[in-house]
Amino acid sequence: MKKIIALLLATCLVFALCACGSTAPAAAPAPAATPAASSDSSSAPAPAPEVQKFTVGICQLVQHPALDSATQGFIDALSEELGDAVEFDNQNASGDIPTCATICNGFVSSKVDLILANATPALQAAAAATDSIPVLGTSITEYGVALELSDFNGTVGGNVSGTSDLAPLDQQAQMIIDLFPAAKTVAILYCSAEANSVYQADVVEAYLEGKGLSVERFTFADSNDVAIVTQTACGEADVLYIPTDNVAASCAEAIGNVAEPADIPIITGEVNVCKVCGVATLSIDYYNLGLTTGKMAAKILKGEANVAEMPIEYFENPVKMFNEELAAKYGVDIPSDFVAIED
Repeated sequence: MKKIIALLLATCLVFALCACGSTAPAAAPAPAATPAASSDSSSAPAPAPEVQKFTVGICQLVQHPALDSATQGFIDALSEELGDAVEFDNQNASGDIPTCATICNGFVSSKVDLILANATPALQAAAAATDSIPVLGTSITEYGVALELSDFNGTVGGNVSGTSDLAPLDQQAQMIIDLFPAAKTVAILYCSAEANSVYQADVVEAYLEGKGLSVERFTFADSNDVAIVTQTACGEADVLYIPTDNVAASCAEAIGNVAEPADIPIITGEVNVCKVCGVATLSIDYYNLGLTTGKMAAKILKGEANVAEMPIEYFENPVKMFNEELAAKYGVDIPSDFVAIED
């Protein structure tokens, strides 16, 4: 019995010693450390590309419907092409030619990206102000005359291009003969300070004299002289002809207020003047002319065209139009290919 007890004690002692010599269980391995964020910028989202912004300066000689329409067409076309990427600085010289120079010089100082020059004096001022900023003209009759280019061949070159509002002058002159066959003397009424008005007067005078009519010119220097000059012209002529002249356009109502009581009909160079005081016209659409100019500007600003290589663009399909009220007043038989001017 003693041997059994001794054997049991020995066995317990062995187990106790084994327990004391065993090590503590190993701790669970620590989770792997999260790698530090990489400083490599390629792992970050790429920033959105910066949209290029453009500023376009608009110098309009005077406010009247034809020029207003051309400016609006230009803005609409360029806004459609470039959206919010284009900003307009639209300024009006209120008929004062020296103010055109002030406006255009301001655009140059502001470093605009492109200048729209609406009407001949505005184009002349813009061309004198810069030879590096692209300049587009609109409502310009003849660029060679406006810029005194002896070798003009349809492309101005340098930093100037644009659109022309020239309608076939021989066809306008022929309207006088066709609609007023009894007329013997025609008075051409225009502003002497507008080079393109002088050009139109030269062409129309030569055509009418070639057809056997007598032609007299009556010019005013500015709007202050319009009424008195018109009165004198009405006393000397059977019909008045007004070319696309900005001073005359801005004073169309004053001209009509003199010519109508004198019973002297008028043929005009554009529809907005005809709407106020004329019987008939062969006219372009100035809003569409502005649209064409705006599309030219978009090509320049987007780098798709070089202004120096862009030919002057012309309105291709002028329309014969007539003023129903004044045609009836003068008893004019209007041919079927004329379109009535809408109010």
